[in-house]
Amino acid sequence: MKKLHAFLIISICLLVACSPKISKQAESKRSNVLRIMSYNLHHCNPPSKEKEGLIDVDAIAKTIAQEKPDLLALQEVDVNTKRSGIINQAALLATKLKMNFYFGKAIDHDGGDYGVAILSRFPLSGQQTFMLPKNNDAKAEQRVLAIATAEIAKGVFIRFASTHLDAQRPEDNRILQAKEINRLTAKETLPLIVAGDLNADPSSESIKIFDSNFTRTCSDCGFTIPVINPRKTIDHICFKTGNPFKIVSHEVIPERYASDHLPIVAVLELKK
Repeated sequence: MKKLHAFLIISICLLVACSPKISKQAESKRSNVLRIMSYNLHHCNPPSKEKEGLIDVDAIAKTIAQEKPDLLALQEVDVNTKRSGIINQAALLATKLKMNFYFGKAIDHDGGDYGVAILSRFPLSGQQTFMLPKNNDAKAEQRVLAIATAEIAKGVFIRFASTHLDAQRPEDNRILQAKEINRLTAKETLPLIVAGDLNADPSSESIKIFDSNFTRTCSDCGFTIPVINPRKTIDHICFKTGNPFKIVSHEVIPERYASDHLPIVAVLELKK
């Protein structure tokens, strides 16, 4: 009897320990259930002082691989910059993760390009990069919206976008950019998901503008920055209001080494 009791306890523990992995794998096999991830990479530079200047693409790739996303929005991506060792981070991550990719350039930087990217385990088409508006402040950095069509099942298409809004205070540029994204996506007929570092917390005016056209995957979201003792929620995933998505879950991933942002993952079900 004691041996049977011990066997049952061990079996239950193993089942509980393994269940998250099984869940992710099961989700990835269901064509109408999507794991969406957003991650500000900090150009693959772990931000701790002792790692200053180090580029650790493998740490980012490992973090992403553990979450098994179907679609991934990346921000602060370097392509052939000197500071990152003249590598194409978007292409390299896509190769390591066996995903398709699209890079949306925002600015020239350090001999190369800098911007956002989309990674997808599905075929991509219709890729576009839109320049977002900004005021005349010389310190205002150009920001973009990168968008593509993903064929998530045979004959089933959605639109997916990655963006990174202005970080300055006050939020004049973020307001302009949120309005422009609403305008750019107003006539989208396919289901649309937008994800990224919006540099704005849920109570801000720019998020209220997003909320007029989009449904975020959480209302009481976990903090995403800084990685140690986080206290702000500025990374978001949302879909166009009225699209046939059901929110299954939203979580902040507690990975504190690879970047200065915590990644976020939402599971969405596309209702048939």
